[in-house]
Amino acid sequence: MGESTFVASQETTQPRARQRPVHSLRLQMDVPLVLIVASLLVIGLLAVYSSSWEFSLREYEDTSGVFLRQVGFVLLGSGVAVVLSMFDYHLYRKLAVPMMLATIGLLVLVIILNRNNDAEYSRTLFGASVQPSELAKLVAIIYLTVWLASKQAQLNSLSIGLVPMMVILGITAAIIMIQPDFSAAITVVLLGITLFFLAGSDLRQIILLVLIIALMGVLVYFISDTAQERINNFEIGLKTPTEAAYHVKRAFEAVIKGGLFGVGIGRGTTKYMGGLPVPWTDSIFAIVAEETGLIGASVLVLLFLAFIWRGTLIANRAPDLSGKLLAGGVTFWIGFEAILNIAGLLNLAPVAGNALPLISAGGSNMVATLAGIGILFNVARSDHRKQTDTEGRNYRAVVDLRGRNGGRRVSRRGRSAGRISQ
Repeated sequence: MGESTFVASQETTQPRARQRPVHSLRLQMDVPLVLIVASLLVIGLLAVYSSSWEFSLREYEDTSGVFLRQVGFVLLGSGVAVVLSMFDYHLYRKLAVPMMLATIGLLVLVIILNRNNDAEYSRTLFGASVQPSELAKLVAIIYLTVWLASKQAQLNSLSIGLVPMMVILGITAAIIMIQPDFSAAITVVLLGITLFFLAGSDLRQIILLVLIIALMGVLVYFISDTAQERINNFEIGLKTPTEAAYHVKRAFEAVIKGGLFGVGIGRGTTKYMGGLPVPWTDSIFAIVAEETGLIGASVLVLLFLAFIWRGTLIANRAPDLSGKLLAGGVTFWIGFEAILNIAGLLNLAPVAGNALPLISAGGSNMVATLAGIGILFNVARSDHRKQTDTEGRNYRAVVDLRGRNGGRRVSRRGRSAGRISQ
């Protein structure tokens, strides 16, 4: 009798120990982010082909010339993203300084080699195929993340926090502006402010930092003809839209032609010669609005908002400060560039000349953006691993506890049964 009771007790407790935790079936990737990025890339490739086929036919005698180059950049950037998604972001602590020095070296090389070049290629290297200022945005995020995480306890000290921060941002932004690339310089500066804020610095230091940068912006306005022209065109466009800058008027024309549902993919006319300048790059949002209408343009905007939401969620869930800063920096960078491009095209902000992330044609921007997204995926994977480890430990603890309690109950039952049988 005691023996049968002991066996029955084992059968009731043992199967529980053989159960598998639910988390073992989870994917270690952020599926919503994958879908958002994939959707943006598909829309971008369609828009690039539609807006560049006429130019490609004239320049390359092939309607797919620009499109095929962009497909190559997307594949290259996707490969980089996959690699970086598996590269532990904590290892950037050792790589941040060499990466920053190399990037500054490339920016200086641009200035040296392109002193007498045409303005169109004054920001590029190696036959206009590499634009270091795009790389500088991502490297600045990585470097500032490592630096701020290491100085977290001392950020509220002016000599250790704000002053070194200003030196880092000032040198990088100044070199970029000499090229000149105002949009990249603005992005780097705003990234610094954002990361400084996310790192938990004192509000007074953030206000002081904003005031100093604002004064520097005023100085740039008075010494730069390009900055004056863009801001003046923005003011004129706000007062009298019919007298706005040429490309802004063409963008308005594209939006009006598109209406609610658009004229159809491939059927837009603003992209032809005499319309929007290089519509497959900075002005590509206007082509999307013309060919897919306000509905298609709204979908594109909503996808970028969804990206910002997902990136913010990943940053909030990051297991440490470095992960929060990396995820927050990459999310702000891509979201800000998208907003700045669309707003500038519709004269809601001064024109910055930046590309629309994941949509505009261009190798350096596409590869750098996808590399940043790869880092974002890695932070998300770290959060998944943290949850998995926690759930695994909890599961094992419950199983062990059940096993110990069950064993004691079984022993007591066995002993009682034994006494009864005797």
